[in-house]
Amino acid sequence: MPSEAVFLGLDIGTSGVRGCAINTQGEELAAYRVELPPAEHNGGRIEQDAFIWKQAADKVIRHLSKQLHPRPISALAIDGTSGTVLLCDEAGTPLSPALMYNDQSCTDEAAQIAKIAPADCAAHGASSSLAKALFLFKQHPEASHICHQADWMAATLTGNYGISDENNCLKLGYNSLEVSWPKWLNQLDLTMDLFPDVYPPGNVIGHILTDIAQQLGLPESCQIIAGTTDSIAAFIATGASKIGDAVTSLGSTLVLKIITNQPVFAPEFGIYSHRHGEHWLAGGASNSGGSVLKKYFSQPQLDAMTAQLKPEQATGLSYYPLPTTGERFPRNNTRLQPQLEPRPDDDVVFFQAILEGIANIEAEGYQQLARLGAPKPQRVFTAGGGSRNPAWRQIREHTLNTAVIVAEHTEASYGSALLARQGYLTSKEPHQ
Repeated sequence: MPSEAVFLGLDIGTSGVRGCAINTQGEELAAYRVELPPAEHNGGRIEQDAFIWKQAADKVIRHLSKQLHPRPISALAIDGTSGTVLLCDEAGTPLSPALMYNDQSCTDEAAQIAKIAPADCAAHGASSSLAKALFLFKQHPEASHICHQADWMAATLTGNYGISDENNCLKLGYNSLEVSWPKWLNQLDLTMDLFPDVYPPGNVIGHILTDIAQQLGLPESCQIIAGTTDSIAAFIATGASKIGDAVTSLGSTLVLKIITNQPVFAPEFGIYSHRHGEHWLAGGASNSGGSVLKKYFSQPQLDAMTAQLKPEQATGLSYYPLPTTGERFPRNNTRLQPQLEPRPDDDVVFFQAILEGIANIEAEGYQQLARLGAPKPQRVFTAGGGSRNPAWRQIREHTLNTAVIVAEHTEASYGSALLARQGYLTSKEPHQ
C-alpha cells in the first residue's frame, strides 16, 4: 500500500457540500466546503435540483485534488441526508427534482404503506424514502432507478445507478435483519427492478469512470466506496466503535445513538436499528436540547453565564425542558408539557437547572434504550454545540455515571473519509 494514499469523504448536507481528506493514520489533511442554495418549496413539496449537488461536489473534489497534489485520492465515499430521494432513467438523468429529507407531503403514499408494512419497519411516515419513491413513480412510471442522495452522487462517478447502501435503504423498506428487500413491497405500485442492489457501508462499489477522473483530477484507480447517511457518518467520525460506545449530539435537539450487539426496534419511540459493521446502531431523539436554552437566553448571555455555573452544586430543581408541548423519546407522550418551574430569580441557577434537566433526559434515554435491549453506555462521545461547555459535561458525567468524551471529529465528511479508508484497506484488489 502506498504511504501517500489519501481518502476523501464527501458530505452532501442541507446547506453545503463538505469534503474531508485523511491519510492512512486518520489525520485530516485538508477540508473544503461549497455552499448550496436552500431547497425550494413547491406546492407543499420541498425539492432540490440534483445537479446542484453535483456542481458543488465537483468543485470540492477539484479543489482538494489540486491542494493534495501530487498525493492521489485513492478512495472516495459519500454520505447524504437520510430520506432525500429522486427517480432517474437508465442513463441516470433525474426525471424531476429530488424530494428532500424534510418533505412530508406524501401522506397518501404513507397511508398505503401503513396498510402493509410491518410495524417495526422504518419505511413508515410521509418523510420516508419509500413514500417519496411511490409518489414520484406515479408521476414518472418510465423511471429505471430509485436513488437516494448519496446513491446518485456516487453513481455520477461510477456510472452505475443501481447501487445503494444498507443505511440509506432502511427508510426504503430494506430488511437489514434478512439482508434483503421484503416481499410485501410487491403489493405496492412499484416494480422491484427500481430498487437498488444494497451494499454494506465501507464496501467497494466500483471505480471512477475514466472521463470523470480526468475532469476532476482524480486517478483512474480511485475506488468508490459505499457511503451512508449524514447522521451515521457523523457518528462514525467520533471514533465510537465498540459495543456500549454511545454518541450524544447536543444540538437544537438531543440525539442519542449507541452501538449494540442486537438490533433494537421501537417505532413508538422512533427507534430503529442500522447494521453497523458486525454490530448494530440504535438511537432516539428527544425534543429537548439547545432550542430550549435559546428560547430563554441569547448566545451572549449563555456565554457569559457558562463561566458562573457550579456543576458540583446541584440546583435541586427537577425540570423536563421542552421547547413546546410533546415528546417522543425517551417518553412517548404528545401531550407532555415542558416542566421549567419554579423559575429562580437567579438566571445562572435557571440556566444550570435546564442543563441538569437535559442531562436527566439523556440519562433516561440511555436507560430506555437499555430496557429495550441495548447495552448501558460504557463511554459517551459528545458532538454538537453543547459539547463545548465543560460545566455541562461535568453535570452529565455525574448524571450518566460514565465517562463523557468530547469527540475530536464530528463532521460527517470525516466519517465518510473513514469509510473510504476502510473500503480501500479491506479491498482485495491490488493497490497501485
